[in-house]
Amino acid sequence: MTSSPAPFALPQPHPDVLCRPVSEGAVLLHTTDEIYFGLNEVGLLIWELLPPASHTVDEVVGKLAARFPEVDAAEIRTDVEELLQGLEENGLVLPQAGGAPNEG
Repeated sequence: MTSSPAPFALPQPHPDVLCRPVSEGAVLLHTTDEIYFGLNEVGLLIWELLPPASHTVDEVVGKLAARFPEVDAAEIRTDVEELLQGLEENGLVLPQAGGAPNEG
C-alpha cells in the first residue's frame, strides 16, 4: 500500500481521565481504572488537540507541523499515531461516535 493514509476521526478523551500539567508535560489519570500515563510536552500538545480542538489526525499533524516546521510531517504523523495507540490501549480515549459532530 503506497497511498497516503486516509484521514480518520480522532478519539476523544475518556470522560473519567484527568489531565494535570507538570513541568515536563502532563500526567493523565483514569479515575475509575486507576491508570497513570505520562506525557512529554509534545504529548500534552497532542492531548490538547484532541476533540473538540481537532477532528482528524491530519488536522493535528498540520497544527504540529506549523508549530515545529523543522520536523518532517511524516515523523510527526508517526509520533501522533503511536501516542494515540498507547492512549487507546490504556483506555484513556474513546472512539468518536460515527458521523459528523452535532452542530446544535
